[in-house]
Amino acid sequence: MLPLLTGKALRAFADGYMALLLPAYLLALGFGTLDVGILSTATLLGSAFATLAVGSWGHRFDHRHLLLGAALLMLGTGLSFATFSAFWPLLLVAFVGTLNPSSGDVSVFLPLEHARLAESAQGPARTAVFARYSLLGALFAALGALSSGAPEWLNGALGLGRLEAFRLMFAAYGVVGAVVWLLYRRLPVPAHETEAAAATPLRESRRIVIRLAALFSVDAFAGGLAINALMTLWFLQRFDLSLAAAGRFFFWAGLLSALSQLIAPRLAQRIGLVNTMVFTHIPASLCLMAAAFVPDVHLAMALLFVRALLSQMDVPVRSAFVMEVVTPGERAAAASYTAVPRSLASAISPTIGGALFAAGWLAAPLVACGVLKIAYDLALWKAFRQHRSPGEQTARGQ
Repeated sequence: MLPLLTGKALRAFADGYMALLLPAYLLALGFGTLDVGILSTATLLGSAFATLAVGSWGHRFDHRHLLLGAALLMLGTGLSFATFSAFWPLLLVAFVGTLNPSSGDVSVFLPLEHARLAESAQGPARTAVFARYSLLGALFAALGALSSGAPEWLNGALGLGRLEAFRLMFAAYGVVGAVVWLLYRRLPVPAHETEAAAATPLRESRRIVIRLAALFSVDAFAGGLAINALMTLWFLQRFDLSLAAAGRFFFWAGLLSALSQLIAPRLAQRIGLVNTMVFTHIPASLCLMAAAFVPDVHLAMALLFVRALLSQMDVPVRSAFVMEVVTPGERAAAASYTAVPRSLASAISPTIGGALFAAGWLAAPLVACGVLKIAYDLALWKAFRQHRSPGEQTARGQ
């Protein structure tokens, strides 16, 4: 499990600074806010198709080999973005590569890692494993966000031009992919993966997975309206915030998000998995909508800090819930089929958010995000409030 957790931490660090630097880099290349939204959409759309392929055909291959291939793709993505400047090559690389402009992990790594992690624990312990996984991701994403000020430091200390500094950061993203590849080479091949029944396509759990996927897609579409890349643009345009200041904000927001990962397993044991997902999400969405209208940047940040403390608490709980309600052989497929609608839905909304920003409607994406997320929370609670997974039943019986 250690290579998976370490790889997750490194990828989260790279994603943390890349989500903030991507819009700044594209603007420095001369692209507009709509172009930023289109390229962000391409990254998420490409991740969706790759994840769908894992769900449909991944059971035919050793998951270790697929993880190694994804790490090499990360290496190629970073080096390509460090090299190209024209829109269409960047759009192609964004689609086939592994860039993540959002605050959560939407990459092809996710279902493969989830299936591996689910094998390491049962019941409430599984929620704790996913909490550690999410905690590392949140912590290192926060550190990555803090390092997004590195281009300004490189510009002042080493005399590098702004574009050259940005390109160096993309090259570093590729280097992280190479290190992750070395880590995943250490993953063992479990004996049961050689058995035909070890990994299967989605069959017995198809109905519940489809229901979850439909609900998760609403949540992801809403989240795509307020991904970190677009929130960076919002700060830059609404309050004329510097990139370094934005990086500091996302660092502290990431730390609060990481803190929530420690609280989530205990809260889930007390009130249940579904209630934890729903009753932490709703106040987070209210804070986001309020931040869209406050006139002071410090008040806006305070509201968004509260949102950061609450909005990601459902991440490990959601992952554990999906792994609980499907058969062991279907876990990789279930993780893929619940992740794909999220990726597809979140791939559409950044372009819409970018267009709204370009039109001067800076509050609209944040309000729409909050309203849609609250609708998702209420629908999820209504559909699954009576459901009790085996792990949750055990925890409540103690």
